[in-house]
Amino acid sequence: MMELFTWLTNALYDTVWIAIAASFLWGVLSILLSPCHLASIPLIIGFIDDQGIRTTARAFVVSLMFSVGILITIAVVGVLTALAGRMLGDVGVWGNIFVASIFFVIGLHLLDIIQLPFLQKSANPTIAQKGLLSAFMLGLVFGVALGPCTFAYMAPMLGVAFQVASTKLLFAVALVVMYAIGHCSVIVIAGTSYEVVQRYLNWNERAKGAVILKKICGVLVIIGGVYLIVSVL
Repeated sequence: MMELFTWLTNALYDTVWIAIAASFLWGVLSILLSPCHLASIPLIIGFIDDQGIRTTARAFVVSLMFSVGILITIAVVGVLTALAGRMLGDVGVWGNIFVASIFFVIGLHLLDIIQLPFLQKSANPTIAQKGLLSAFMLGLVFGVALGPCTFAYMAPMLGVAFQVASTKLLFAVALVVMYAIGHCSVIVIAGTSYEVVQRYLNWNERAKGAVILKKICGVLVIIGGVYLIVSVL
């Protein structure tokens, strides 16, 4: 694994197109190889199931809104923590505990132990549109927890971007954008793919298979919350 990281880091200093491709791969790996990032997968799947989403386009947009929320928070947290003189993305013990508590609440909701009306679907089209806002807000909250994890993966790419920004601004921006696309793509693909599987199996939110998967997602989200707390103790 270290050889892969070394190769990707060196690739960032290669030709423009190789560096951009490496930045995209960094974004993908930041999800697949990080326990705190992986929690985003059951979170968005559970949310999509809870919303009773039945179209690929809707699942795609909801997953995208969730991802955009994550990226916005990561950017804001990075700037604020840097200005505060802390390590990029380090929100401290209480910040992690706050986000973990939200994970626990959402996990319990997915397990049907508690009910969160704003996360559930509505037959009213106007209210249903709020599902997009809920996904976006979930992404904003989840992004807070990803601070240290995210910036650990972003560090090699950001180092190159900062180094060349004064002379090759477009290249620096391209590196950051491709990392963001790689990061978001895993979440969006996971959310959209679940909808496809759901439709293929003719599932709805009350189908036995969907209920079981939703509860599994709830457990995984709670485990993600536990991981956040353990990681700062």
